[in-house]
Amino acid sequence: MPTEDNIWTAGLIVIGDEILSGRTQDANTAYLAKWLNVEGIALAGVEIVPDDMDRIVGAVNRARDAYDYVFTTGGIGPTHDDITVDAVARALDRRVVIHPEAERTLRSYYGNDITEARLRMARVPEGAELMPNPVSGAPGIRIDGRLFLMAGVPKITQGMLAGLQGQLEGGQPVVDRTVGAWTGETAVADVLVAVEREKPGIQIGSYPFWREGKVGSNFVIRGRDQAAVDDAADRLMTALREGGTEPVDGAI
Repeated sequence: MPTEDNIWTAGLIVIGDEILSGRTQDANTAYLAKWLNVEGIALAGVEIVPDDMDRIVGAVNRARDAYDYVFTTGGIGPTHDDITVDAVARALDRRVVIHPEAERTLRSYYGNDITEARLRMARVPEGAELMPNPVSGAPGIRIDGRLFLMAGVPKITQGMLAGLQGQLEGGQPVVDRTVGAWTGETAVADVLVAVEREKPGIQIGSYPFWREGKVGSNFVIRGRDQAAVDDAADRLMTALREGGTEPVDGAI
């Protein structure tokens, strides 16, 4: 529960042999820390574990005892070594079941290319809810309002977190503003980084998409101060115009 200063806490479990071997660099910890900071929740601990059932179960149980919220990244994909769902179900002493809405979403997303392996991503611990995934077909998993299973791919993780904005009990009020543009996110990458560095209470999520035969991006600026959010949005729109792209004040 909250600390003596009434700050709610979260723990992160990063799951994957590829992280520990160095083959893949973890980019989710820094993003989650910033996202939680904007929500008014402190990331109080991080543990990295391999794709090992007992190690994941132990990490989940330790985190559940220590923090108000627990997030995991990795291990919810379609391959045989994606065992996070099974490990969390064991930690909670629950069955693994097929979530009907998740199955419908996956069948709609993949169409004729659906496979038994991809349908594994519809498996959840019994009683779980889904976290929308605007980037790919497989949803994240939300359990009892305090345990969140997310993908290891950073862009997918970021999309899942966007759907949780303002929903966590104990967080502080958050305001946001969206700027859309028909451009790739790399066109303003330097501006996004600069704004976040200069304004610690601001976080900017970029969500690229392909529509009408061209690339576009929606940039969501979040924070607890409306003036700071508006200033960041104005700077972003100026940078887009200077780069030859007319922005839209809102989502495309």
